[in-house]
Amino acid sequence: MDHLGGKFFLGRSILIDVLLLVTVTSVASVASVALIAPVPRYVFVAAVIGLTLIAVTSLVARLITRPDRLRAKQSHETLEIANRSLAHLRRGLDGGTADAVCRLVLEETDSVAAVAITDTERILGFAGVGEGHHTTGGPIRTRATRDAIEHNESRVLESEDEIGCDRGDCPLRAAIVVPLRTRGRPVGTLKFYYTSPGQLNETQVTMVEGLGELLSTQLELSELDRQTELACRMELQALQAQINPHFLFNTINTIASLVRTDPDEARHLLREFATFYRRTLESGEALIPLEREIEYVRSYLTFERARFSDRIVVEERLQPAAMAVEVPAFVVQPLVENAVQHGMRPRGSLHIGLEAEVLAGHLYVRVRDDGLGIAAEDLPRILEPGFGKGLGIALRNVDDRLKGHFGPGSGLSVTSEEGEGATVTLSIALEGECA
Repeated sequence: MDHLGGKFFLGRSILIDVLLLVTVTSVASVASVALIAPVPRYVFVAAVIGLTLIAVTSLVARLITRPDRLRAKQSHETLEIANRSLAHLRRGLDGGTADAVCRLVLEETDSVAAVAITDTERILGFAGVGEGHHTTGGPIRTRATRDAIEHNESRVLESEDEIGCDRGDCPLRAAIVVPLRTRGRPVGTLKFYYTSPGQLNETQVTMVEGLGELLSTQLELSELDRQTELACRMELQALQAQINPHFLFNTINTIASLVRTDPDEARHLLREFATFYRRTLESGEALIPLEREIEYVRSYLTFERARFSDRIVVEERLQPAAMAVEVPAFVVQPLVENAVQHGMRPRGSLHIGLEAEVLAGHLYVRVRDDGLGIAAEDLPRILEPGFGKGLGIALRNVDDRLKGHFGPGSGLSVTSEEGEGATVTLSIALEGECA
């Protein structure tokens, strides 16, 4: 069941009020009859006591559930959670921060049985009832959660079937799912679980949605902080080294060695290098068609082939639709440069595959090589700032630029087997599609 306002919960509240009114009227009728007609004393006493108890209970219930009281309690809980979660979410959305936020949410709320946080693909954090079998790190299993992400709107689940847990003894029977957003696009979900559908009401839904908005704002702030820091760091790096100094020196040495043996080729390479270097210096953050970026890659390979002769073999598989997609300048060339610099063996050839395709709302560009590969202990760190040497514009910078332009659904991924080669995949979530 999706949450299209509070009509369902409002209707249920009205029904309770009607039943209460009927009950009070019935007891009052019995009491009135007792005053004008002979009725056993015990019936009269029971009617009066019943009427009194219902009246007192109704008054207490109304005082406890007054809208202003509920709103005040709800606001206090929500703000307290948001305040305590800020320190965690400023680091971004990952398994560690999600687990910490789930636990503090559970600590601050009374009625919820369990809390979970996901990204768009996996369960990042879970705390509360059912924690033993609701494990983190696995893919999202609940269809309603995927719907909340796909449609970017809340979902209310009123049965264990909707929750989708495969454990028959799971005590969770209801849930509220709200999307977490950055830049208006879903990047995950916040989920409140309950042990009974009777615990669901409009107040609970409003609270979870409000908390989801606050947590989304915190994620936006963390992204803004990271992008500000990144912009300062990248500006300095761009001024210091637009291209890899080792590549610059190697190219100059290659041209110098050809001056005597092949002057015509040396002049050709010198002109090409002047064009290549000028384009590097003039490049900014403007988006360009992937086709132009591939042309830049081909220019780069011209110099590497001059250096390594026929030891570099390149195979291109470029989908025409992909070539028209706009990308930031110089996001593919560093991937190819990385393949040459770190994949080339002392002897033998290096085969590089350059692929581009549009698939399922994403642009994918892959650079494969059959070179030396990456050591297993180094692979998890390959996208860390400053890791490795001689990467030109570092892979991490490319990853950061992609996320800065297109959001968390974009970036780089690296796979490798030492001695067998490596594959770097660039992905961009195209506009209008969920990341």
